[in-house]
Amino acid sequence: MNHLDFVTDLRPRLPSPVQEVVDARFERGGVRLVLKRDDLIHPELVGNKWRKLVPNLAAADGRTVVTFGGAYSNHLRATAAAGRLLGLSTVGVVRGQELGERRLNPSLERCVADGMRLHFIDRATYRRKAEPETLAGILHEAGAEEAYVVPEGGSNALAVRGCRALGEELREQADVVAVACGTGGTLAGLAAGLGPGQRALGVPVLKGGFLGDEVRGLQAEAFGGPRGDWRLDERFHFGGFARTTAELDAFAEDFEERYGMAVERLYVAKLLYGLVVLVEEGAFARGATVAAVVTGAPFGAQPASR
Repeated sequence: MNHLDFVTDLRPRLPSPVQEVVDARFERGGVRLVLKRDDLIHPELVGNKWRKLVPNLAAADGRTVVTFGGAYSNHLRATAAAGRLLGLSTVGVVRGQELGERRLNPSLERCVADGMRLHFIDRATYRRKAEPETLAGILHEAGAEEAYVVPEGGSNALAVRGCRALGEELREQADVVAVACGTGGTLAGLAAGLGPGQRALGVPVLKGGFLGDEVRGLQAEAFGGPRGDWRLDERFHFGGFARTTAELDAFAEDFEERYGMAVERLYVAKLLYGLVVLVEEGAFARGATVAAVVTGAPFGAQPASR
């Protein structure tokens, strides 16, 4: 598969737009807020999914693509959509063998509708999926021994190098660039692409305190060592991945009403909430510009610019 040919065929909107948001909560702290609208890159390969998947799809070179995720995985849906758009065979390995015995939820139904074959495995095996012997067994059971494997969340060296362009697009446009983090690949690449004097802030959406090591490992794999100025703030996961609260929902609804854009709850809402708290705490210098990366849109919503 020719990388440039299929990228052109998919018609991405790159670089993604930067939208200024005038918000009194930020103005009180002397901070300017802009949104990096990666949710507008492509209607189906939204946000960081585009930046992470495209290099891997090129590397697959027409082979079946196998990847991993939970029952509501944005990454699985994006991979399935890419398979449909590009005529690639895709297999999604889903965490939770019991899910295969139930009616599929809307997220997994979308994967199947886009042609993805689902393979359900038990949670203990899923936790060991990175071990070569376990992975070989999973691929054998799924009938996909010769497939190209993309890790959970799409984060590998190719994806990290793909996300470097995000930082490059924001050079000289912000002092701090903030992004919600799941597996750390987007932050690892973003930080590498920023210019001197800029820093990246990651807001993990999972509990556990493990993400710093993941980001360092991904940068070592992608670039041979650390790159860029970055840090994490672990306070805004709201209970962990796929968890929300009434407070977070109310915050997101208010933001939607103010600015006319749908706010994805599991990543983007947590990021924006965290930035409001940090501004109130005086974490950013007066006169600073903070860019928040909008990495996705709510499932079923059509992202729209204002």
